[in-house]
Amino acid sequence: MLEKAITMIDKEKKDRETERERILAERVPPLTLSGLSVQELQDLCKQLHQKIDGIDEERYDIEVKVAKTDKEIEGLSQKILDLKGKFKRPNLRRVRISADAMLGALLGSKHKGSMDLRANLKSVKKEEETKDKEVTDWRKNVEAMSGMEGRKKLFDAV
Repeated sequence: MLEKAITMIDKEKKDRETERERILAERVPPLTLSGLSVQELQDLCKQLHQKIDGIDEERYDIEVKVAKTDKEIEGLSQKILDLKGKFKRPNLRRVRISADAMLGALLGSKHKGSMDLRANLKSVKKEEETKDKEVTDWRKNVEAMSGMEGRKKLFDAV
């Protein structure tokens, strides 16, 4: 596996080198320095240095702008964190609204038909049992039967 990786890396290096040479051949014409005098070579070097200096200044300006925006982003993110800590969101209260108001909110203000949902519900009445009514709380029953009065009531009932 290591041998394969080494061969692949070598191949990538060769590919990059050939690609670089091809791009340079397309964009940069070859220099013919053999027929130039010393003065012309010096002028050519000065022109190249001026171009390099211009590009370096642009690069420096861009780096300064990037550093400035990075500091600004860092400051703003710090402000956001500070504000998150200062303002706590209030606990939301439950709000009860009627069915008409809910439908109005869902359907919009055009649909103003009142819908009484309770009218459609069937009402179920509990059947009253006398037995359950008599014995509602066992403690009351025990208190009533305790002592002499309770004995009298028991004997009277029997």
